[in-house]
Amino acid sequence: MLLRTLNDAQLTYCTNVHPGETLAEVRALLERHVTAVKAAVAPAGARFGVGLRLAAAAADELDSTEQLALFKAELDAAGLYCFTLNGFPYGAFHGTRVKENVYLPDWRDPERVRYTQVLCRVLGELLPLGVAGSISTVPGCFKPNANGALAERQMANAMIDVVAMLVDIARSKGRQIALALEPEPECFLETTEEALRFFEERLFSREARQRLIDVADVEPTEAERILRRHLGVCLDACHAAVEFESPLEAFRRLQGAGISVPKVQISAGLKLSHATPERLAALGAFAEGVYLHQTVVNDGAGLHRYLDLPQALAARHAASAEWRVHFHVPIFLRELGVFESTQAELVPLLQELARLPDCPHLEVETYTWDVLPEAFRNVPVDEAIARELHFVLETLERALITDRA
Repeated sequence: MLLRTLNDAQLTYCTNVHPGETLAEVRALLERHVTAVKAAVAPAGARFGVGLRLAAAAADELDSTEQLALFKAELDAAGLYCFTLNGFPYGAFHGTRVKENVYLPDWRDPERVRYTQVLCRVLGELLPLGVAGSISTVPGCFKPNANGALAERQMANAMIDVVAMLVDIARSKGRQIALALEPEPECFLETTEEALRFFEERLFSREARQRLIDVADVEPTEAERILRRHLGVCLDACHAAVEFESPLEAFRRLQGAGISVPKVQISAGLKLSHATPERLAALGAFAEGVYLHQTVVNDGAGLHRYLDLPQALAARHAASAEWRVHFHVPIFLRELGVFESTQAELVPLLQELARLPDCPHLEVETYTWDVLPEAFRNVPVDEAIARELHFVLETLERALITDRA
């Protein structure tokens, strides 16, 4: 029996919350952390799905028949299985300055293609038969590097070359895997509108269909359907909320346009209304040196975007302005001292997903645990993750009970 949510979706959390760049470190975090979370949330006898983050170093070590067979056996022995990979961060992701380097190599670089194809091969072996797979990835590139139509075409072609491998895996192994681009503030794909445009104008275009026909030997009448099956969006609820988008409306717009959402990253960011000097001073505790904390301020006249929190704090905005900060906080916290989280924006999306017969993968992602101000991480990380997963299950269950009442 596999651990699923009430509507038969796969539910997990992303292991990018734990440090681990090498295969040995991945094995250690599985043994130390993932099994502890499984014990806290999985019914007796259930297998627990892993949302595995594999850096390039670990993925390359795993990319052999012998290592994959051994790793899969280790997962089986621990009552674990893998259905989704986080292929966004390529290199070091903890304990060092990450910031804008998290987008490198981007989809203009052949190394991004090579790395993602390794992840495809790995997941093609680890994925249980009959379970759909997903790989989340960089939404193109860092926005300042998105320099025109040539770069867009280059990135689209690179993504289609990965789809060609996914087509081969589906044919040879019977495993269906989707590549899911994850829109994020200050990236090439930042908003839902930008994602809609890129998919329709580039990824599902006649040029894209022809490239897939050429590189994957698919029937011309099947090319668009195959592209739509293997390419989609990873909807991160925190990212959408930081952009002052409703995650639920973003999901509906993507679905309405025929763009699949193979994975939803269940996350919440920081929200600050009425930015008094005292609250802004307290917000400075979240301006740390490892990750980018893109900030969007709505002053009533429009949205003002900042690459990182210190830049936003240095600007002047009216006290009536509302702030949204890309800092993933535990989803079970509605309030963090004088701040709110975007939990209120997340819950309607979960309620809608609870009612769907074909739900995306659900992956809790609070990777910033190590840099969260200490006042908000006063429990062990495994306990916090278990609380997040229980929060998701309880929210889904309440939605279904309400429907039945």
